[in-house]
Amino acid sequence: MKAKFFLLKFFLIINFIATINLANAQSQSDSIANLGLYNEITHMDSIVFNAFNTRNVDKFKTLFTEDLEFYHDKGGLTNYEHTIDFLKNTAEINNQLKRELVKGSLEVYPIPGYGAMEIGEHTFCHIENGKQECGTFKFVHIWQKKNGEWKISRVVSYDH
Repeated sequence: MKAKFFLLKFFLIINFIATINLANAQSQSDSIANLGLYNEITHMDSIVFNAFNTRNVDKFKTLFTEDLEFYHDKGGLTNYEHTIDFLKNTAEINNQLKRELVKGSLEVYPIPGYGAMEIGEHTFCHIENGKQECGTFKFVHIWQKKNGEWKISRVVSYDH
């Protein structure tokens, strides 16, 4: 009887250890995949805001879906055309508006079958009445990966 009880405990412990190892291996695999996604989205974020900061309207236009929905806690819901027009107007008034990602704030999560969710904080600075004004705000970007290309399809900008 003691031998059967010992064998049962032994197999239960082995099964438990195997389950933990399998879960850990899956977690490491997911982490590696998520690191790749994180790096891709970080790179795409830098491309979008390099185009923004340099007023490269032609490049900027290619980084958003044409059915873009842009939700802003002060400005409401806008679309692709409004977003592109905003950059054109910003270039014309030349107030030196620049965007910088807050270091360490970026989070990236996969959206299976669609793309990724980027969450973070960024600081915008511009010249107003001869002096530099800055504000740090929160954002969510929904990235769609279609035909191998990443584009932002939804933006939520808040905490202004």
